[in-house]
Amino acid sequence: MGLYLKLAWRNIWRNKRRSLISISSILLAVVIALVTRSMQLGFYRHSINNAVSFYMGFLQIHAPGYFENQSIDRSYEISDSLFEILERVPHVTTAAPRLESFALASCGDVTDGVMVIGTDPARESQLTGLEKRVKKGRYLQPDDDGVLLAQGLADHLGVGVGDTIVLLGQGYHAVTAAGKYIIIGIVEFPTLEMNTRMIFMPLRLAQDFLAAENRITSMAVMIDKEPELAAVVARLKSELGEKFDVLSWEDMLPELVQYVQSDNASGIIMLAILYMVIGFGILGTILMMTLERTREFGMLMAVGMRRGVLRGIVVTESILLSLIGALVGMIAGIPVILYLHQHPIYLGGEWADAMQRWGFDPILPFATDASIFFWQGLSVLIIALIASLYPLFRVSRLHPVTALRTG
Repeated sequence: MGLYLKLAWRNIWRNKRRSLISISSILLAVVIALVTRSMQLGFYRHSINNAVSFYMGFLQIHAPGYFENQSIDRSYEISDSLFEILERVPHVTTAAPRLESFALASCGDVTDGVMVIGTDPARESQLTGLEKRVKKGRYLQPDDDGVLLAQGLADHLGVGVGDTIVLLGQGYHAVTAAGKYIIIGIVEFPTLEMNTRMIFMPLRLAQDFLAAENRITSMAVMIDKEPELAAVVARLKSELGEKFDVLSWEDMLPELVQYVQSDNASGIIMLAILYMVIGFGILGTILMMTLERTREFGMLMAVGMRRGVLRGIVVTESILLSLIGALVGMIAGIPVILYLHQHPIYLGGEWADAMQRWGFDPILPFATDASIFFWQGLSVLIIALIASLYPLFRVSRLHPVTALRTG
């Protein structure tokens, strides 16, 4: 084996131009595969993080049946014991109580349907970073008697900071909910749905508006490690029993899970097509190299080199070239992926409008998982090794005299 390796290494660099062409084709293939898969996984993760960090949280705690029938009558009384249980569960970082209901918001002759969310301002900001989304005015305080409006909703109603809006809805046990509130801040979300319908107010004020004293409809919970989500959900179900429903974001957003699964399947198909193109490119390079060396192979066999030894050298050369190309491709892909991770692609125009209508942030981020580099490098390496079977087949059927004449 040592002799094969030594001879193969010398043969590779005896014709540097030919070897560099082969290595470059594999290198380019690895980089293309890395960028493609990194963009796919980055977009999936970004979409999930948006759903989790903008509003949903990793999981929520509801009264039984609330998620299927989101009525304020299915709210429950908030208690210190619930917070104590959450504090005991590992990986739970913060939890925000919410009282949610639909209402009509109006100013002058303009009326719009909205989602009214009463929440603890400090906890909500820790969970979703809501305070950082304030573009005009200021953030909520627990004793405020005003509200935060989403930017798109404020534009549609034609209001700004300091203006007054009227809210009309149905409170707890069908009580009429009505009130006038000063706008103390405008917040902006990247998704169209949230940016055109959300109104936030302090939890105390929402409970008064909806006649739901000391009640909430949900408890949104954030954790520090996504892989621990299933364990946290199981622990909370055990601690809370049948008095509450504990739902993960996957339970609450099945359409997003289905979208990621279906798009990932189509992405794998596209990647397979890319691998086919890459394979034919690498095969073409190896075919050219093999045809150029036909006379060389014939001469080696004519001077007495055994066919088995020649096959071993050719296979070792192919393995070395494939390894070098794959390793250099992974190394070359690292700065490319890191740059795209730090400087994601922002979409504009019709693409951005379409993605916002679908509920996605108009951005193409890139993932930097080490597994991406490993699997894409390994896949291209396998393709290159499969393509290298051709010179092995060629040597096996080569006749020295014919090779010397036609090579």
